[in-house]
Amino acid sequence: MTELTSLTLAEARDGLRKRAFSAVELADAHVAAIEQARALNAYVVETPDVARAMAKDADTRLKSSDARPLEGIPLGIKDLFATKDVRTTACSRILDNFVPTYESTVTSQLWRDGAVMLGKLNNDEFAMGSSNETSCFGPVINPWRRKGSNAALVPGGSSGGSSAAVAARLCLGATATDTGGSIRQPAAFTGTVGIKPTYGRCSRWGIIAYASSLDQAGPIARTVRDTAILLRSMAGHDPKDSTSVDRAVPDYEAALGRPVKGLTIGIPKEYRVPGMAAEIGTLWEQGVAWLKAAGAEIVEVSLPHTKYALPAYYIVAPAEASSNLARYDGVRYGLRQPGRDVIGMYEKTRADGFGAEVRRRIMIGTYVLSAGYYDAYYLQAQKVRTLIKRDFDDCFAKGVDAILTPTTPSDAFGLGEKAGADPIEMYLNDVFTVTVNMAGLPGLSIPAGLSSDGLPLGLQLIGRPFDEETLFSLGAVIEQAAGSFMPERWWY
Repeated sequence: MTELTSLTLAEARDGLRKRAFSAVELADAHVAAIEQARALNAYVVETPDVARAMAKDADTRLKSSDARPLEGIPLGIKDLFATKDVRTTACSRILDNFVPTYESTVTSQLWRDGAVMLGKLNNDEFAMGSSNETSCFGPVINPWRRKGSNAALVPGGSSGGSSAAVAARLCLGATATDTGGSIRQPAAFTGTVGIKPTYGRCSRWGIIAYASSLDQAGPIARTVRDTAILLRSMAGHDPKDSTSVDRAVPDYEAALGRPVKGLTIGIPKEYRVPGMAAEIGTLWEQGVAWLKAAGAEIVEVSLPHTKYALPAYYIVAPAEASSNLARYDGVRYGLRQPGRDVIGMYEKTRADGFGAEVRRRIMIGTYVLSAGYYDAYYLQAQKVRTLIKRDFDDCFAKGVDAILTPTTPSDAFGLGEKAGADPIEMYLNDVFTVTVNMAGLPGLSIPAGLSSDGLPLGLQLIGRPFDEETLFSLGAVIEQAAGSFMPERWWY
């Protein structure tokens, strides 16, 4: 059964339709793999009975030649997505044992297309983190190891459970969310593929909010093709989400193999940041060479306001978080801690329910929105955001089809290595990814090589709004040139 978990999503889809194995067999193989890999702490809820029931229904459809696009494909779901009758907590104590009576739009569309749910995946609390160490269920362990070392590494965050589960072959794909890089950075740390779609491409309804103007759902999978297949089911207009865009969803898988000859790829000089590992720069140059060999034209571009993106992001995101998280007060659902009066109940519930990183961001957000500081901080950050978007608009207006950058400034770091007293060091992990969220653009991370420690490194492609197809076609070129990277199964 181990061989079934080694299949890509596309291979499993084709195998199911050829009746080479059943959906129940495929689900059982992944259920067994999850049970053997609990040391990774990737899943916070396992739903084997749900998986088998959904797989049984899939087999019935497969036998009657009535297969839907994802018929029988087992997936993991980030614990930020509301799943009807299955615990959803955003990996925070304040949501305690909250069980939704409704389904998020993204997951409902996956079930509509025949996918099978294996369980809920670990994430940083309320998606606030870059290492998956802030979860109330404990940190996720990266399935990769440095050469000659058994030291535990982080899988990236906030979607660390999603990236680790995909890399460790515990699901064929996973849902994730990206507010400042939380799909792309963990994908890079685990040798997987992740796409943050254009803002508005996927519905946010039923996804627990962090920063509403930045959050966007997307998939993590093992290949560019698998990611394209998943995004087609996840994307689409939703009248329940006012930020959802009413545009037709293309067949992203069909974009793979499309010629990239004649496309213009921009290389932004501002992304050569101080302190970036030399091997990241070398990989970047290798990515340029691969695309050039495929016929793409390479040009240097300038994104002058990039240097302001990270500080602006860490004003905008906490400000929106402080507003979104005001609803968690112990009154309606989740944790409730008794107090002498209603104010005391609020204070004790929020103090006990929120972790340190969430409390820090709420306080920062409340501060920058407060009287006397709104103009100095939040308003200025929004102006910077407009300039960042204008930089990209100018670049695309000059004929650039996509932009190539590194995904992260380093490979995966050790558990506890950056979770100390200085949060700024952790925040710097998002230096290459936050601009994409600030501008609402699509970004794709593809595994492109290994570091000197034998750990995966990723390259990022940034595209025009709603032009994910070009990213997939370019990503496939990099993927084919770089090859695939999977960790050894040391956790069995």
